[in-house]
Amino acid sequence: MTDTILFDYWRSSASYRLRIALNLAGIEYRAISIDLTKGEQRSGDHLARNPQGFVPVLEIDGLQLTQSLAILDYLDQTRDLRLLPTGPAQRAKVQALAHSIAVDVHPVCNLQVAKYATGLSGGAEGMPGDWMKHFIRPGLQAFETLLAQFDQSPYCTGDSPGLADICLMPQLYNARRWGVEISDLSRLLGVEVACAEHSAFVAAYPDAVQPA
Repeated sequence: MTDTILFDYWRSSASYRLRIALNLAGIEYRAISIDLTKGEQRSGDHLARNPQGFVPVLEIDGLQLTQSLAILDYLDQTRDLRLLPTGPAQRAKVQALAHSIAVDVHPVCNLQVAKYATGLSGGAEGMPGDWMKHFIRPGLQAFETLLAQFDQSPYCTGDSPGLADICLMPQLYNARRWGVEISDLSRLLGVEVACAEHSAFVAAYPDAVQPA
């Protein structure tokens, strides 16, 4: 049995990112579901793993790691995934592309945030879908514009999957889930086609890992 354990939730964007990276690295892992809809992230056991009460948490190499971007950086450095360029200037540009989603769009479209916004609205008609659309489409439009700085051949920034692809695909899943219009974002959709044909992304897809 593998010593690597991923505490995740099937629809969590941050967890989705890690599943992709673990697959890219060829790391076998055991997944333990933390059901966010049932509040399992607030259990004593999970708060002992991560006092923030978030997923994912990854147990690997004798470590217990939190925060998906930090874990991705760890896997990149220890498994030579080459998720980012080595040159400082290009590295910063690729990080900015990835972070435009992971740092700016994802946090405000988090399930916890969307539920709170819905509560503040008094359960207004269209919530939380309107909330999601309000943030996701402009974020993806900006990502599409930023992609013009790179050569999609066929992934976001080159001929192999990188950090930007890992951050993009979960947000596209959310966009489709909430009915966000993305048909006009041709660069982004081209990347999606390439990722959808890569086994590491296919195996990480939320519907493929949804608990029975």
